[in-house]
Amino acid sequence: MSPGRRLRLAVLASGRGSNLQALLDAGKDRGYPAEVALVLSDKADAAALRRAREAGVAAEWIDPGPPGLFGRIGERIEKAGADLVCCAGFMRILPPEFVRRFAGRILNIHPSLLPSFPGLHAQRKAVRAGVRIAGCTVHFIDEGVDTGPVLLQAAVPVLPGDDEESLSERILLYEHQIYPLAVRLIAEGRVRLEGRRVHIEGAGGEGAGFISPPLGGVPAHGKTS
Repeated sequence: MSPGRRLRLAVLASGRGSNLQALLDAGKDRGYPAEVALVLSDKADAAALRRAREAGVAAEWIDPGPPGLFGRIGERIEKAGADLVCCAGFMRILPPEFVRRFAGRILNIHPSLLPSFPGLHAQRKAVRAGVRIAGCTVHFIDEGVDTGPVLLQAAVPVLPGDDEESLSERILLYEHQIYPLAVRLIAEGRVRLEGRRVHIEGAGGEGAGFISPPLGGVPAHGKTS
């Protein structure tokens, strides 16, 4: 990426788009090194499309009915000149050919500390399992389901009396912090992917890639010192 050029993001979303909003908000800061260039959804009425349009970002519904859905999605991503694909509540499993097409350039955010509780209803699984610590994970997508290399994680305590809804709401606050931070690290050229290991330049220490402060301790828009 040329100096001064912002990383261009294509965001795939199926629902309300709250993590998309976190990326849009981050991009309003001209010092943030990335911007959302395109939002695609498989749901015509997805709130994510409305959020994108209100922000002046290209937003399109991709009809999932005709064959070749992911071929069409890939074409739109490439036409938009996107450098990175960010899944934000996209409720479809990416086929292997799509993953290979954008290998090392697709991120997802998941509401658990992977590899624990992959798949749907992760927060419900965490509550039922009685774990004391839950959280969220930003990871690269591979050909499995929530099995890709981990980039960033944030720990969220499970409090007495928590149910799926209350835990989900608290985890979501951290999702909105670590997704923009993960994108920032990539845009700044600080992330190196080697097999299943993700190396973050300048992070250092055993806690690299793991966040567990009070929420206020995580800088807005993922700014790092």
